[in-house]
This record gives sequence, C-alpha cells and structure tokens, in this order.
Amino acid sequence: MTSSPTPTPAPARPAGRQSPLRRLTARGRDEAHRVASPLELFFDLCFVVAIAQAGVALVHSVAEAHAGQGLLNYAMVFFSIWWAWMNFTWFASAYDNDDALYRVVTLLQIAGVLVLAAGVSRAFEEHEFLAVWLGYMLMRLALIVQWLRVARSSEGAERTTALRYTFGVLLCQVGWLGLLVLPEGGRAWVFLVMAPLEMCVPAFAEKDHPTSWHPHHIAERYGLFTIIVLGETIAAATVAVKSGIDENDALGEVLPIAAGGLLIVFAAWWIYFVVPIHGHLRSNRQAFLWGYGHYLVFASAAAIGAGLEVAVEQAVGKAHISTQAASAAVTLPTALYLLTVWLLHSRHFKVGVPQQLVLPVAAVLVICCTFLGDRAVVAAGVVAALAVVTGTTLTARMVAREQRNTVRAV
Repeated sequence: MTSSPTPTPAPARPAGRQSPLRRLTARGRDEAHRVASPLELFFDLCFVVAIAQAGVALVHSVAEAHAGQGLLNYAMVFFSIWWAWMNFTWFASAYDNDDALYRVVTLLQIAGVLVLAAGVSRAFEEHEFLAVWLGYMLMRLALIVQWLRVARSSEGAERTTALRYTFGVLLCQVGWLGLLVLPEGGRAWVFLVMAPLEMCVPAFAEKDHPTSWHPHHIAERYGLFTIIVLGETIAAATVAVKSGIDENDALGEVLPIAAGGLLIVFAAWWIYFVVPIHGHLRSNRQAFLWGYGHYLVFASAAAIGAGLEVAVEQAVGKAHISTQAASAAVTLPTALYLLTVWLLHSRHFKVGVPQQLVLPVAAVLVICCTFLGDRAVVAAGVVAALAVVTGTTLTARMVAREQRNTVRAV
C-alpha cells in the first residue's frame, strides 16, 4: 500500500452531555490527549480470554506430541482473534464516537470472541470449527454494521472507502465457510487463501481515501494489548509451576523454568517499550506493515506462555515429549518475538552496527539454548536479560558520547 494524502482532521468531540445516537464521522488524526477508552480496555481483556484458550489447547497438542497439527490450529484460531481485534482497533481509532449504538455493536463483537473462545478446544481436539466460525462471523457482522454507519454519515471518497470495507469483509466471511463445508484436509488451504485475502481488504478499501487513524492512539492500543498478552503468559506459567509443585513436589525441576520464564517475559516487556514507536507511524504503508507484523508479536508472546507450561509438564513427567522438544516450545517463540520486535520497532531507532545486532544475535543464541537440556529455559532467560543489558549499555554510551561532543562544540 502506498501512502495517501491524510484526510482533513475532524475536531475532537465536544465535552458535555451528548445525544445517545450520533453520526459516525471521522475523528481528527491530530486530536490532542487521545487515549484508549474504557470500552477498548474491556474489549482487550475479553479478547485475551480467547487467546488463553488457544494457548491451553496448544499446550495439550504439543505435550501429546501433536505439535504440527497443534501449531496449524493455533495459527488459524489466533489469526481470527488477532484480525478481528486489529480491525476494531483501527476502526475505533478513526471513528469511535462512543454513542449508544457504537457501544452495543462493540459489545456484540465481544460476545463473538467469547463464542469463538468456547469453540477453541473443539477445534483443536475434534477439528470442528463451527463455533469458531460462528464467533468470527458475529464479530465481522458487527464490523460491517459500523462501516455501514460510516457510509451513511459520509459522502464522496470517504463513503466509497466505507462501502469497500463492507463489501470486502462480507465477501471474506463467505469464503471462510470453506472451514465448514470442505473436508478436513482442505482446511489448511482455506486458511492459506483466506488470510491473505482478509489482509488485502484494507489496501483495497483505502487506496483512494485513507482513514484518519491516530498514531499515538494506535501505538498505545498495540502496547496495551502486548502488556495484556504478556500478562496472560505470566498467569499461564504461574499456574503450570503451581501445578508442578502441588502435584509432584518438583520444586527443583520447575524453579529453573520459572526463573527463566520470568526473565524472558520481563525482557520481552522491556524490549517492546524501549522505543516511542508512534513517531514511525507516518503513513498507511508504514503503519499497516507494522500492524500486520504484530500477528507474529502477539502470537509468539502468547506461545511463550504455552511453551513454559509444556516445559513444566515435561519436567514433572506429564508430557510425552523429549526435553529438547519441550525446550524448543519456549526458545523458538522467544526467538521469534525478539526478531519480530527488532524488525518492527528497534531497527528504526538503533544507531550503528553493534546496536542493530543485539536482538538478532540474541535470537540466535536463544535458539542455541534449546540444546542445553534441563537448563535450556533458564539459559534463554539469561540471554534475553543480557540482550536488555547490552542494548541499554550501548545506548547509554552513545548518549554520553553525544553529550561530550556537544560540550566540546560549545
């Protein structure tokens, strides 16, 4: 997608009492003090319920030595959760008017993701996607209603954009019916075809008239969702460690996993939030590529928690896989997270080769930790922590050097 001229910003919503039903018109891209709303925070928390269910199902698949099928199902289910969340987030950034109908339709989307969450275990265990498809359909129909409201409240190029979104979302929803009518062997092909088509809808819809999303708001929304996903990873790991201690009295086996997992999650938080990414989101092309890339950021962050559960189950003898396979369940998503955050965030702010190499090298070293047996997870945690220390030290030295140069110049 190429950058398009930014539409004229609309004024911020006036304070005070307003009508419960209002026109759904674009908000200003330069609107001051734009932050996530309580409804958006509630929306995120409910979506994490579905992510937690996907993580639990992935744990069972990997622990039972069905990693291939489990990863495929995880990729499909996680895509539906992430894509619905992302579409709502960008729509809300441009058009949230917080009237009664907007709230009701958003709550319908929340209901949809809860239906989807209820069908996750059935999708993994019985390869039955009816509930997942139904929940996704509810979320997409709710989004269609929102775009129709925009079309009704606008005219010209903006109205065309809204109608293109409506048509694209509806057409893709018909395509996802393949998950229900095709034999099990064809479902992977449905996903491989329909996922790219879904991601082409924004490019098609906004090619002539971009929506007025707010850079600070978008960056905050993605950051908040990252925090929530990492929090779910901590919760999943805590439950796994508690189970290992209570049922097997295996403190010596699970303590290194818990310590390594904590270091990984702390480092994951630090690395993501060390840069102010909103300044990079200047055009549709930059912002959409960044937003799409977060599929891997969110999926890998959630998979780290699932991997920690697998590692604990293997350590206490409940998983039917090798130590190396259990270690890989942690190290591979950790390496993917480090590399993806570097590609999306860090490389735009790092100066010089040493700074640029910190996260890619750390990702390679984390993968190498897979072969360290029972100490693989704690070793990966140490590598992730050292990546933070190294990056912080290099930045501090660069700042000190610049300050000395400034003093000398004066």
